[in-house]
Amino acid sequence: MNKQSRTTRTNKQGLSSGILFCLPSIIGLTLFMLYPVLASLYYSFCSYPMLKPPIWVGFANYKALFHDPVFYKSLYNTAYYAAFSVPIGLGVAFLLALLLNQKVKGMALFRTMFFVPSIVPMVAGSVLWLWILNPQYGLINTLLMALHVPANLIPGWMADPMWSKPALILMSTWGVGGSMLIYLAGLQDVPVDLYEAADIDGATPIQKMWSITIPFMSPHIFFTFVMGFIGAAQYFTQAFVMTGGTGGPVDSTRFFSLYLFQNAFQNWKMGYACSMAWILFIVILLFTLILFKSSARHIYYGGEK
Repeated sequence: MNKQSRTTRTNKQGLSSGILFCLPSIIGLTLFMLYPVLASLYYSFCSYPMLKPPIWVGFANYKALFHDPVFYKSLYNTAYYAAFSVPIGLGVAFLLALLLNQKVKGMALFRTMFFVPSIVPMVAGSVLWLWILNPQYGLINTLLMALHVPANLIPGWMADPMWSKPALILMSTWGVGGSMLIYLAGLQDVPVDLYEAADIDGATPIQKMWSITIPFMSPHIFFTFVMGFIGAAQYFTQAFVMTGGTGGPVDSTRFFSLYLFQNAFQNWKMGYACSMAWILFIVILLFTLILFKSSARHIYYGGEK
């Protein structure tokens, strides 16, 4: 047996061993990821009440969606939440990272305090905020009353359709610790000599922020923005817990994912819900592609555009 044949045999044995070791993951991925995705695509073209076999109806579910006023309401609620919660969350996280990047005694304690809320389970955090935002005896309204704010100006929060989405947006800023940590790590990598050179040139703090910090932080900001949008588009748990799954008051918190859940597991319209899921996938995919195409020239990697 020549050397080339031995090498080929060894490579085949290595490939077989590698596939064997990866087989549990491949089987799990196929059963729990690939099959459900393909099944949901098929069910989106079916009338499927779950307790009966699916019946092929073509594009009927998609046509019904575009004549469903609640579908448009859920889209609006989700877009409203994403448009405000993502930029506000990124701004708060960035400012916190700037503050926590200072060399102050006991900074590790402060970093821990701001990061811990982001790892609190969503359900527990939602229940906590229900108490904080209670219109009668919640912490925020109690403070507002102590400051003698007129009663007609005190928000009703989750009991008021006008304030329910702002309440959820306010709650979302409580969990920006993950983004803050990413920004904090990025700030550690900004070259100090650039700040020193800027100081010699007489640059102001704002000029240093705009010309040095933000360009070097742009990959981190872009990543957290994309991930924040994807998370906002799938916003579900907090709205479900804080409204009891109703999407109230007056459908003001009936987000897209919540309406999808209601159709699938309350109205038993699994085919209709699957068509909503694929529309959500397409919207997220298109928006993400647009973000990557439009912002590529503004992102700096290693100081190069």
